[in-house]
Amino acid sequence: MAYKNFSYENLKAYCIDVMKGEGFTQSQAEDITDVLLMADLYGIESHGVQRLIRYHNGIEEGRICPKAEPVITHETPLSAVIDAKMAMGQVVSKMAMNMAIEKAKKYGFGAVVVNHSNHYGIAGYYTRMAAEADMIGMCFTNTEAIMIPTNGKNAMLGTNPIAFSMPADPTPFLYDVATTVVPRGKLEVYNKKGTPLPMGWVVDANGQDTTNAGEVIQNIIAKAGGGILPIGGSSEATGSHKGYGLGLIVEVMTAILSGGVTSNHVSHCGNGDTSESFWAIDYGMFGDKKEMRARMSTLLEELRNSEKAAGQTRIYTHGEKELESTKEKLANGIPVNEKTEAEMRMIAEKVGVDYSKYFG
Repeated sequence: MAYKNFSYENLKAYCIDVMKGEGFTQSQAEDITDVLLMADLYGIESHGVQRLIRYHNGIEEGRICPKAEPVITHETPLSAVIDAKMAMGQVVSKMAMNMAIEKAKKYGFGAVVVNHSNHYGIAGYYTRMAAEADMIGMCFTNTEAIMIPTNGKNAMLGTNPIAFSMPADPTPFLYDVATTVVPRGKLEVYNKKGTPLPMGWVVDANGQDTTNAGEVIQNIIAKAGGGILPIGGSSEATGSHKGYGLGLIVEVMTAILSGGVTSNHVSHCGNGDTSESFWAIDYGMFGDKKEMRARMSTLLEELRNSEKAAGQTRIYTHGEKELESTKEKLANGIPVNEKTEAEMRMIAEKVGVDYSKYFG
């Protein structure tokens, strides 16, 4: 699979104009683009511009509504529930995290849950918003069911990522992981490449190990059985029940609290019916923020400087790789595979954008 490197600025201009062509306002298009390209800068290809085709299809099907106006259906000084009205996930999610941050500024804590939403990109984008406001951030989303519960055969829970962040120096702690072994987007990337999956990631409709990404994706869409394993794999002996339990906790924090639908009832690739949760905590309510930030910075530095295993030269803390990847890609470009580029050309033509204006 061939890749080309495109400059961040050219991709940014392209994505903004495409999203405007899809019916979003300038500011909405900028927000969507910012989330998408942060994923690509971080090196998370599965959630970057390769997601454009999913969004385009969702808009064409009427399941993502560019003109949607999210509504606050319940609110207290510390919390809120938002009905996204099938808005683009990034648009309502930035709104929700900003609301949580503002509540935390006033009261020390803010939590906002969302229902009837869409795929919102990388969860870590929103917790980083909190970190940049000098707060602890947490974020969760459910998705269409792709996770096989421990000892099960059918997908019942979603990718259900957990993101958490806390400010620190010189690098903040930025944690963002799926509660499945890998997210669905990773399968899509392997499928585009025509590359077999590693064993232990997924199972087929009969609950047996497979390496065929396309087969598993089709089974997920058709709800024909099979899917992706939870963190820990297929057995309690390797910790499968831990990933399964974490995925279930995310359902509580999203669909159960917001009144949305749980992953096993989410359909159409999660367009229009996912639920999210955004938390901001002003950790100053526990004492001196400078002291706590210094303690966190010290812990991370001690982890990085601890003794390495044989043959290893570095221990990373969460967020380091992503920020280093960002620096490298801003300098050298973002790699885009040829199938994603073909989709980008097609979308540009559909929405009346001149592809050559950005990429020649």
